[in-house]
Amino acid sequence: MSVPSPDHAATGALLLCRADPAAVRPAAHLLRERLLLAPAGDEWSVLVPETKPWLQGADPVDRVVTGWATALAVPVPWPVLALWWDRDRAGFTLAAGFRRTVTYVWLADGTPAGEDEAMRTFGARLGLDPVLGFQALTPLTRPDTDADARARLIALTAVLARTGLALPAGLGPGEPADRLREVARIQSAAEQIDSSGWRDAVRAELDVVEEGPLGPWLRGPKARLLGAAQLAVGIPLLAWGATRRSGGWTAAGALLVTHGALGLAYDRMRTGA
Repeated sequence: MSVPSPDHAATGALLLCRADPAAVRPAAHLLRERLLLAPAGDEWSVLVPETKPWLQGADPVDRVVTGWATALAVPVPWPVLALWWDRDRAGFTLAAGFRRTVTYVWLADGTPAGEDEAMRTFGARLGLDPVLGFQALTPLTRPDTDADARARLIALTAVLARTGLALPAGLGPGEPADRLREVARIQSAAEQIDSSGWRDAVRAELDVVEEGPLGPWLRGPKARLLGAAQLAVGIPLLAWGATRRSGGWTAAGALLVTHGALGLAYDRMRTGA
């Protein structure tokens, strides 16, 4: 069995989600990756990779987890923060919906290699106080001979404690990926997110959509009311269009009937799922 090189052993990543595990679980299934999910404070969750795809592919750890964070954040209303580190650098990527991602990097010795504006945007998107919050983040953008890259990430999570973040003991930035995985496995509240087949992936995606703003109109009393109303209007309109031989009204009636029937069928199917 091969032994990981020091470079690989020093590499790791964490995904921090601004939501509780129940909300994160369906979205995490969509990644089709083996992950460990655990609560990380008030309305925060942490995802720990069980695998290390940056060792098998051409992409380094920062690109891998940035892709994960972006994919996680697109269908949900909460932001996703990817923390990553390797032998040469460390940094973060913040993804929020369809917004442009925010990235900041430090060299191994802690030298800042990012833009101040990125840190300001980072604080704003996570809801930090525009004065006190940015004052707390500013030292991370200034040279500090006593702070290496790992210390920078630890300081970053300390600032995020203002928003309720509280990482479980042992799940700190800068730890090797294998150690993070083992620590996450022994957390009492942790659960495993397995890569799933297409059926589970589709079901997980539906869960994410239903938890969004359109959810009440896809499933539940409002969805049933909407479906019934579409049928109530569509059936007479379809019949009237057919007797009048009006293609436009017939098509409109058929569309309403189809939408109403599918809406009611979907609600019934998901209720019994």
